[in-house]
Amino acid sequence: MTVAESPAGPATEAAFDYGPVDELLSKYRGIKGSLIPLLQGTQAAYGYLPKEAMVRIAQGIGEPLSSIFGVATFYAQFRLIPRARNVVRICHGTACHVSGAPLVSLEVEKHLGIQDGENTEDMLYTLESVACLGACGMAPVMMINDRTYGKLTPDKAVGALKDFSAAEAGSGNGAGKAEAQEASGEEE
Repeated sequence: MTVAESPAGPATEAAFDYGPVDELLSKYRGIKGSLIPLLQGTQAAYGYLPKEAMVRIAQGIGEPLSSIFGVATFYAQFRLIPRARNVVRICHGTACHVSGAPLVSLEVEKHLGIQDGENTEDMLYTLESVACLGACGMAPVMMINDRTYGKLTPDKAVGALKDFSAAEAGSGNGAGKAEAQEASGEEE
């Protein structure tokens, strides 16, 4: 990478691994319309789209960085910041919205200390509002990774997060099934 000047003198930034993006550029070299697959592959390799990778893609395909950034920010599938280990999705579709999702979101934001689209400082949680989780009959609905919690109140949502965190801390992955069933009102 580059050498930057700091008050203490020259400092070298951490080296960025261009290997995955260079492989993708070789694979798609000369193929028209390859930007989306390049961005998808880059995100698959790094977990998000690092600025360094987007600069390399722009150079590699001879497009301005602004064009690459424009495509990356237009499509919801692309992320410019890394996600945390656990992703909390709160549905804001019509059924969830009218059933109280905005209040659920506010309480979850308060509990995690972050807003929609942000990560907790410890990188344990990313919070995302989504248009639909496909569980309208359980509205309002929240997912933590692949676990669905339904018929939530703000307190039940925070309780589900606390249970999830405790299960994660206790077993590394968490049991979670009983908590998910309890939060959704289901029984085995």
